[in-house]
Amino acid sequence: MLPTGVSGVFAGMGRAVLDAVLPPLCLGCNEIVGAPGALCTRCWQGFSFISAPQCACCGTPFAEDLGSGALCAGCLARRPRYHQARAALVYDDGSKRLVLPFKHGDRTDIARACGAWMARAGADLLASADLVAPVPLHWRRLFVRRYNQAQLLARIVVRTAATERKPRLMPDLLRRRRWTGSQAGLRARERRSNVREAFDIHPKWLAEVSGRTVLLVDDVLTTGATVEACARVLERAGARRVDVLTLARVVRPAL
Repeated sequence: MLPTGVSGVFAGMGRAVLDAVLPPLCLGCNEIVGAPGALCTRCWQGFSFISAPQCACCGTPFAEDLGSGALCAGCLARRPRYHQARAALVYDDGSKRLVLPFKHGDRTDIARACGAWMARAGADLLASADLVAPVPLHWRRLFVRRYNQAQLLARIVVRTAATERKPRLMPDLLRRRRWTGSQAGLRARERRSNVREAFDIHPKWLAEVSGRTVLLVDDVLTTGATVEACARVLERAGARRVDVLTLARVVRPAL
């Protein structure tokens, strides 16, 4: 067995050879970049990363600081079932170049960078989370896609979380017990109706939820119908608090 220093040298040499033959490419446009899983300068500038100021509840970004605890118009009109939601990116034409290939094009390599961005965006939520659970796919969709993108993201999020106490990843905490089809094209009310009673908790984990803070992980937050349906199930099982962390979120123009 090689000493640690020597093995590190060989690993570095191997990386250099691989980069020379197959140079790392930008996740957004396939231009050559300095390291695997990185974005080129142009793509980085074209992405809308979310940071403060933002809605204290759903995480919608604000154009100006409205003060601590400020809520957006949507949350003032109808408070979501979850406690807080955070996202790394605005879901727009820029982020779609990552989300869509990752979700539908077998680009699972994108998960590592995206999960790290999510861990930073949701650092406060991760610090208080006991359990991390991905939003599940129905078995029919999982059979076709072969992977659950939310589960891949959740794994990276937990692995890269900069917290003293790592939350427990529970990939099968939730189940999607009936087929709901695609939510695309449905209005908010239709989306909520479509996913009502679509989820449950795996029986073997029922005792684990009571009194715990659960962080739900998904790829995109649109109307919030799916994560609210999951939050309802978790609350019924006794969860103390349910938060949401997504890669991207739709931001609707202010009225």
